[in-house]
Amino acid sequence: MTRLSILIYHRVLAQPDPLLPSLPDARRFDRQMALLKRYFRVLPLSMAVRSLQQNRLPSRAAAITFDDGYADNAGLALPILQRHGLSATFFIASGYLNGGQMWNDDVIAHARHNGLSPQSLDQLLQQLKYLPFEQRLRAARTMAPPRGEELMMTTAQLQKLAAAGMEIGAHTHRHPILATVPDAEALADIVQGRTELENITQKPVSLFAYPNGKPGADYHQRHVDMVRELGFDGAVTTVAGAAYEGSDLLQLPRFTPWEPDRPRFLLRLLEQRWHAV
Repeated sequence: MTRLSILIYHRVLAQPDPLLPSLPDARRFDRQMALLKRYFRVLPLSMAVRSLQQNRLPSRAAAITFDDGYADNAGLALPILQRHGLSATFFIASGYLNGGQMWNDDVIAHARHNGLSPQSLDQLLQQLKYLPFEQRLRAARTMAPPRGEELMMTTAQLQKLAAAGMEIGAHTHRHPILATVPDAEALADIVQGRTELENITQKPVSLFAYPNGKPGADYHQRHVDMVRELGFDGAVTTVAGAAYEGSDLLQLPRFTPWEPDRPRFLLRLLEQRWHAV
């Protein structure tokens, strides 16, 4: 059975961060991309979706995705991708462009300011994650120290990615967990996110990523139906595993390569290919 491995990234850091050990720095990301290029056939996600639909997926197929819209995607990840001749899809939560900040980054700033451990940070994030959207936002902003550097992309950086041939996908406007908001609100947020991205890039947006991405907890079948009715060609989750010919194109699995060294990174890639979803 031919499989498609879809990798999830969020950020690429200039230097390793002890508070966020799972996030790759530029050096680690560069090594990972070199391995990916050597052992896999990396496709734009839209091409991979079409190949799955047509039962023409090549062997050792893989795709690279980024979620949320962090500025370092354009500043650090893009030059590395270009150096290796690789394409990626960037799923952007449009409401945080040009100076916005996501609730989890407010919490991370609080943890850094107060010297919390990575474990304490994870516990705090889990405590807040499923609060009602506005309540979660207020709680995170209340605990955050004054903001420093801008973390999210500008419109110009988003246009830079699109001009470089990278794919832009929708990730809602405000990044709500869809299962926690009324259906009309969820639909409006999905529509607004795609519309704003299309206006900025002047290109159609045909791919979608469910915020947080766990079926049954973060989104339900009715949200998949919304995505289908809006005409998206493909959508991705955070269910670990690999896709195959016959997978639901609107619920494609992805996984995050946490491993810090090259042998374990490659092993994770190979292991995930046996977990077809």
